[in-house]
Amino acid sequence: MVLYVIGLGLGDEQDVTLRGLNAIKQCKKVFLENYTSVLGVELEKLGEFYGREVILADRDCVETGADQIFEDAKDDDVAFLVVGDPLCATTHSDLIIRANELGIKVEVVHNASVMGAAGACGLQLYSFGQTVSIPFFREEWRPDSFYEKIQY
Repeated sequence: MVLYVIGLGLGDEQDVTLRGLNAIKQCKKVFLENYTSVLGVELEKLGEFYGREVILADRDCVETGADQIFEDAKDDDVAFLVVGDPLCATTHSDLIIRANELGIKVEVVHNASVMGAAGACGLQLYSFGQTVSIPFFREEWRPDSFYEKIQY
């Protein structure tokens, strides 16, 4: 069985690659990571287009509750959908590493990301300095670890 980590691109449900769409359609469960980025399409529309129920995976699910995703992937093909490209966030890389450590086969399906979108504006990535993620705050969680890197 395979855990597919699939980039959805930057726009709507139709930005998924053909390879990604084929993988989604063969998966028994489909999770959508929904805390590192915001996708510009409603969850129901994703489900309709992909022909699968899409389960929201919040921060707790991905970082501390990923065991359920891994358990599902031991018996069936599972898709983990990510806005943009899957390897642009450490959270997704961590999920892949943990799956590999458990002996779960992982396939990454790349797509456009905000990192590549900068080039569409004529900007060059190497001119920006270090890349920083600013997470969405919650009532009980307001990290500030990124601040030192952007304060200049």
